Amino acid sequence: MPADRPVRPTGRGTPTVVRLLVLATFVVILNETIMINAIPRLMADLEVTERTAQWVSTAFMLTMAAVIPVTGWFLQRVTTRRAYTIAMGVFIAGTALSAVAPSFTVLLLGRIVQAGGTAVMMPLLMTTLMTVVPEQDRGRVMGNVTLAISVAPAMGPVLSGVVLQVGSWRWLFGLVLPIAAVVTWLGLRKLDNIGEPQTGALDWSSVAFAAVGFGGLVYGLSRFETHNVATPAVIVGTGLALIGVFAARQLRLQRTGAPLLDLRILLFGTYTKALILMSVAFMAMLGSMILLPLYLQNLRGLSALQTGLLVMPGGLAMGLLGPTVGRLFDRFGGRVLVIPGSIGVAAALAGFTRISMTMPYWQLLILHILMMVSLAAAFTPVFTLGLGALPQHLYSHGSSMLGTLQQVAAAFGTALVVTVMSARSSALVADGADPITAHLDGMRLAFAISAAMALIVIVMAVLLPSRSSAPQDADGAETPTPELVES
Repeated sequence: MPADRPVRPTGRGTPTVVRLLVLATFVVILNETIMINAIPRLMADLEVTERTAQWVSTAFMLTMAAVIPVTGWFLQRVTTRRAYTIAMGVFIAGTALSAVAPSFTVLLLGRIVQAGGTAVMMPLLMTTLMTVVPEQDRGRVMGNVTLAISVAPAMGPVLSGVVLQVGSWRWLFGLVLPIAAVVTWLGLRKLDNIGEPQTGALDWSSVAFAAVGFGGLVYGLSRFETHNVATPAVIVGTGLALIGVFAARQLRLQRTGAPLLDLRILLFGTYTKALILMSVAFMAMLGSMILLPLYLQNLRGLSALQTGLLVMPGGLAMGLLGPTVGRLFDRFGGRVLVIPGSIGVAAALAGFTRISMTMPYWQLLILHILMMVSLAAAFTPVFTLGLGALPQHLYSHGSSMLGTLQQVAAAFGTALVVTVMSARSSALVADGADPITAHLDGMRLAFAISAAMALIVIVMAVLLPSRSSAPQDADGAETPTPELVES
């Protein structure tokens, strides 16, 4: 099947290939947050410190940041079935290794292998969706994708909380393993290849710069603490410098060969605006996702399971609203959704600045649902508008860039709010304030920082168009013409 003749589904139903990839993506993304509640168990069973145990989550995020930049090149050079087979095979291998890990080192290796498979699935899903779904139906289908990518992280802590009530942390992997195997089997039975693979050698120096640069950036951001700023800052600076070298290398390869990550995607104005909006929104969202459990568990005394149940309705609302948002986007365009959604995010974060030791739980529930529903209204149109502004041959690179910056934004948002909260509370305690009052004040300030970031989201939302029109692919095109660069 020629690459320049994308598969089109018959009727208005979601193509089978997309349904299968959504199911597989749900299974693999679930594992990004499934270990959050297992830290105390790992500390006791494997005799490690809390800082060491946190690496089961940090290593997953690091691997995603290091591998995703390669996926744009990878997805253009293997068939859909081969990419799916490799991604799910690697994920299953990592899951099995984690389930039987005799030591923390082996568990960490299993998590890294898991993340390697997960890193391929999201760009594969997005690239395939943009290729096989007609433009007039993309919002609706992207809404179904939102159901998977938003509900899965929300369900991770809830599922782990339930499992840990009755069994070992190993069951977190043991339960996922057969589900992943069945999903893989179904995919290999039903999945069709989309397009034809291209040829081209892998530039290993680009791989090294991307892995160390993006991985180092995420690692440095994850290590920021109030009493340890210098070392993480050096790591972040080194990561940024290597990313700069990586970018310069890609610009050179765009003229002389095939780049690992084609930076011409940034010449399309709508895509770049969508990228900025998504990144800042992820910073604000992930920051609040870190702060809220800390508040509920450390200050209000809720268990991990109770905390998970409290935030679960917001995640479910976000996912279940996805298809409706998609249909509204197909009918009315993006602005009528993205602008109110961005305002709702800012309002919810502003509401969280009012937290106290007596704030009713129903108010917290409403604020969290408002934020997640608002994010649903923004994310589906933003993904669709951004990728829809690119020509087809750049879909895989656009998906890769989105996935990479999601990981970087998550790390930056987490580091920012934790550092702000800790610095503020430590300063107040040093001035003689009560520790609980100081901790609350630090959290309020961190939420205020997240609300301020949400104002940038509103500005980007206003600048986005209601519709994006992708230019036609042209064989041998090096860069988009000025007419293709949207204002």
